[in-house]
Amino acid sequence: MEERPLFEVGKVYSRSRDIHDVYGGGRQSGISTPKDQPLIFLFTGGSGEQYGYQDGWDADGVFLYCGEGQRGDMEFTRGNRAIRDHAAEGKDLLLFQSLGKGQGVRYLGNFACAGTVHRPGADREGRQRRLIVFQLVPQEDLAGPETAGAPPRSLDALRVAAYRAATPSSAATSGAAKRSYYERSQAVRQYVLARAAGVCESCNQPAPFKRSDGSPYLEPHHIRRVSDGGPDHPRWVAAICPNCHREVHFGAAGTVKNEALGVRLGEVEGEPR
Repeated sequence: MEERPLFEVGKVYSRSRDIHDVYGGGRQSGISTPKDQPLIFLFTGGSGEQYGYQDGWDADGVFLYCGEGQRGDMEFTRGNRAIRDHAAEGKDLLLFQSLGKGQGVRYLGNFACAGTVHRPGADREGRQRRLIVFQLVPQEDLAGPETAGAPPRSLDALRVAAYRAATPSSAATSGAAKRSYYERSQAVRQYVLARAAGVCESCNQPAPFKRSDGSPYLEPHHIRRVSDGGPDHPRWVAAICPNCHREVHFGAAGTVKNEALGVRLGEVEGEPR
């Protein structure tokens, strides 16, 4: 399981050859959900404007992505539901910009859904309807350090906060959604470390050393992500020692070790809800 990105930010790819021929998924829709892959492909471009779509970056560094559905009010079904629930389902959101017919798609990066808002818009016939707009944040913006100085909380309280992190908020502004999501993502990390109670969830050995604050040193590992960055769901994150973490990513038995972690987390957390 060597840690490497599937795509390089800024590079142009063939949607057919480099994406769907390799990973599957619908070749025409803007939201493509390949079967049996922890990936959701999102495509943005000018062609959606005829259906009332208008994607793009806002002043808070959040990418506003309009959901799917050409007529009537948009609902949280199919692709829209997949985006909203991607963290609970352990799936990455990979965003591409369509450059025009025959010109390929440019990879914009791995994103997380920070929140959703409803906005008025018109469909292709000009009738007014309600649009779903997803507030997407680049994963690298969310991979910050743990919150320092936070008051200690019980394991149950941490678990409640961690599961809440998997549900996008309905903040009034994308900036507020981004801040809220960052704060909630820290709860996932805090809960997973507390759940392990100082013992590696892979090898069952005590943490190899303590941090400067006296807490046992373990590392959160996202078992269904290509790399370890950004918020996730407790069902898909384990707290493991540095040695196991490196072995999972670079060892000959890394895939087997990672699959065993998945089974263990399923027993501990159950299926996402």
